[in-house]
Amino acid sequence: MAQLNVGFILARRFTLCALGNFVDVLRLAADEGDRSRPILCAWKVLSPTMEPIASSSGIAVQPDETLGDPARFDYLVVVGGLVDEVERLHPDTVRFLERAAAKGISLVGVCTGTFVLHRAGLMDGYRACVSWFHHDDFLERFDGLKPVSDQIFVVDRDRLTCSGGVAAAHLAAFIVRRHLGTAQAAKSLHIMIIDEAAAEEPQPGMPLALATDDALVRRALLAMQQSIDAPLSISRIVERLGVSRRKLERHFRDALGMTPLEADRLIRVEQAKHLLVATRRSATRIAAETGFCDLPHMIKVFRAAEGITPDVFRRSGRGSIAVSALPPTAGSS
Repeated sequence: MAQLNVGFILARRFTLCALGNFVDVLRLAADEGDRSRPILCAWKVLSPTMEPIASSSGIAVQPDETLGDPARFDYLVVVGGLVDEVERLHPDTVRFLERAAAKGISLVGVCTGTFVLHRAGLMDGYRACVSWFHHDDFLERFDGLKPVSDQIFVVDRDRLTCSGGVAAAHLAAFIVRRHLGTAQAAKSLHIMIIDEAAAEEPQPGMPLALATDDALVRRALLAMQQSIDAPLSISRIVERLGVSRRKLERHFRDALGMTPLEADRLIRVEQAKHLLVATRRSATRIAAETGFCDLPHMIKVFRAAEGITPDVFRRSGRGSIAVSALPPTAGSS
């Protein structure tokens, strides 16, 4: 028997990369080298019907087993994806998760898998991690619950949740470390070329200074963040939003006390700060990834905003970069 047994429940149109990141951490920790033998860890994809499950990318995954007895697993991981699918979990799967919870088996929500667990009534009284991108979607569906959107994952007793994407690998590594030791977890992340991170590592998101209820400003901010490596001109943003430049600038001034250009610059500086602290990437690469013309341009803007250069910032360990959960408005993309 493996020392760590994990079952996966895949929501319809689940996120493939979140599943892949989680499974690969287990796979690499389970054996010596990169031989993929499930010796220390074992994992199965479960389903009540055994029909292929389509991911949000269209690639389908064939389940390994029917649901059966949940007690054969140490963890059950629910991988979500598109928000519109979270309420369509098969009733047999919901009952399976309820039995697992009653037996004290740890339940894991990945991406919108946290939504699925909440919808099943299995997160009452627990803290839950939700991506800043889905923060509003969560609040619309669950009254009285405040999700955590400034960490990459949250562990609250026998409920573990994460924001998805690479955070799925970090959460899987936490579980591997808990059961198999630090060396096995570090090995997996090293082979996957993923930097180690603690639960408290902030999600890359919007700076707190840009929190606003103004729907137009929020849509513009989302467009800025989604194009952070190749910044859109303000003319392109107003064209996309279907408003005049004067109107957009007025909304930014009233909501944030700054211009759209200043907000865009702040987003890119904050992302650069996050990457300087959370990764080992070179400053030149970070400059490219955050939309600066080149490294000297990033240094100039960074010094004007922070009073020090990126190199000094990184070496000083001024590290915890606070971000807020500023999700998109409903219907934006």
